[in-house]
Amino acid sequence: MGIRVKLKLKSAPPSKNSMVQQLRAETAPEIIYPDSDGQPIADNTKQFRWIVVIKENLEILFANVDNVFIAGDLLWYPTQGNNTIRTAPDAMVVFGRPKGDRGSYKQWEEDNLPPQVVFEILSPGNRATKMLQKTLFYQRYGVEEYYVYDPDEIELTGFTRAGDWLEPIEAINGWISPRLGIRFELKQDTLEIYRPDGQKFLTPVELDQLREQERQRADLAQASLEQEQILRQQQQQRYQALIEQLRQRGINPEQF
Repeated sequence: MGIRVKLKLKSAPPSKNSMVQQLRAETAPEIIYPDSDGQPIADNTKQFRWIVVIKENLEILFANVDNVFIAGDLLWYPTQGNNTIRTAPDAMVVFGRPKGDRGSYKQWEEDNLPPQVVFEILSPGNRATKMLQKTLFYQRYGVEEYYVYDPDEIELTGFTRAGDWLEPIEAINGWISPRLGIRFELKQDTLEIYRPDGQKFLTPVELDQLREQERQRADLAQASLEQEQILRQQQQQRYQALIEQLRQRGINPEQF
């Protein structure tokens, strides 16, 4: 009868390389995506005013459309894993994303949707080289429409996507944005932007003045209505007084 020997095989110990890789994976630091790049929103009052006008009027235009996110000077991170790939458009519009507050726009957390429309307002601090870099960034990461306005020179430049490229808009004056439906009109001393319903983009002061004018018109209409009611009441009172006088003289008003 033969002797059976059971052999217990030991698994090979993990290699040094695999242990190092596992250790690295376990100790890899979390990537932080800052909400600020330390840069000012604007270099001067003119640039800031235009940023506010465009951003706030777009908010008004799409106030009743849930899935349109609009922001000003918000850091946009298009790729996960690298917090140095980023930019902060002066104003941006994202169709397909809900409204709401954000510290930054991390594209991988937003159904991987890039901003479709971006605006930049020129100032002495962001000229040719910087704007070329922004154009290449927007071209690479999927922006569909890109508008650059120089309020000092009253110059508007626009680009629209054609495949992988952002192509310049040749006839920008009177141009209507395919995505936004707004119209750009260059005047001698300024740029005017019009909503699809024909209303012009206004500054906060102009919007407040318009509300005040509408309030005054409403007050005048209410005062006129109240005056008409008083006049009718007075006429009714005079009529009733006349009827009473006739009755006191023995005259039946119903005979007339």
